[in-house]
Amino acid sequence: MKEDNYSRITEVWLTGMDHLQTSRIFLFIFFLMIYMIIVTGNLLIISVITSEHCLHSPMYMFLCSLSLSEVAFTTNLIPKFLHVLWENGAAINLGNCLAQFYLCGSLGATECFIFASMSYDRYLAISKPLHYCSVMSFAFCGKLVLFLWVCAFISMSITLVMVTQLQFCGPKIIDHYFCDFAPILKLSCSDTYAVEIETFIFTSSVILFTFLFVIGTYICIIISIMKIPSSTGRWKTFSTCSSHLAAVCTYYGTLFSVYVIPTHSFSSTVSKTLSLIYTVVTPMFNPIIYSLRNEHFKSGVQKCLRKSFIRKEGHLLGHLTP
Repeated sequence: MKEDNYSRITEVWLTGMDHLQTSRIFLFIFFLMIYMIIVTGNLLIISVITSEHCLHSPMYMFLCSLSLSEVAFTTNLIPKFLHVLWENGAAINLGNCLAQFYLCGSLGATECFIFASMSYDRYLAISKPLHYCSVMSFAFCGKLVLFLWVCAFISMSITLVMVTQLQFCGPKIIDHYFCDFAPILKLSCSDTYAVEIETFIFTSSVILFTFLFVIGTYICIIISIMKIPSSTGRWKTFSTCSSHLAAVCTYYGTLFSVYVIPTHSFSSTVSKTLSLIYTVVTPMFNPIIYSLRNEHFKSGVQKCLRKSFIRKEGHLLGHLTP
């Protein structure tokens, strides 16, 4: 197609959930509440882990990093989604659209890497307990987390550079509530074959590699657990990784349906619904799963509340004492 016959667009229109126009006020309030739960829950996890020394361990460092990525991921998407929902569609600058796409992809890859690292941490703790402290030291975990973030953002920048080389000349409408990869390509009048192949290889490699890695580590974990003689011991050991396993199943289930299964097999409505589960519902479940099913974390929350109460009580007494 000749690109010279089309004018380059600088702004696009996000249609949002146009099939649910009659319920948009209710949906706005509903998703606003979910966003507040996500941010509050994950910031609580970060605050408790950083303030309580008993939680300064590799597993909780990974959890803290996961919560940080969840806050950044949802903040990148949900505020604009709420704007689109409230206005029943909204315009977005093409540069901001590509930035949203880049952050979404980078943070998604970061979460995949973190989930894989958390599974390896559980594998070492259960299957190789004698080597755990020497391999998974606190300093090593800090460097690993930093490396995972940098690796995800640098890898995604290759896709971003290839996308920015395309000519965007319309249509100016994105039938979605955020700037995802497939809807962005529909705006291009250039040959998108190369960037589609690169993105498929990158996305499939990240998702499949980390997923298979998680599966492999849990097979080893289950084998180690089955060697424990008592059923009580087996259950107690398995409970240490049950929260992570529940979060992984929820995350990868929606991730595969959105980015691995061909998008043309779904209608626009189904595609948006699956994306909502992946971008909104799943991040809400993670803090709930980890906070309700983790006794050490609940103990840390109680200690933080007691310290906060004692500080406030001491501050109040200081004001009342003449």
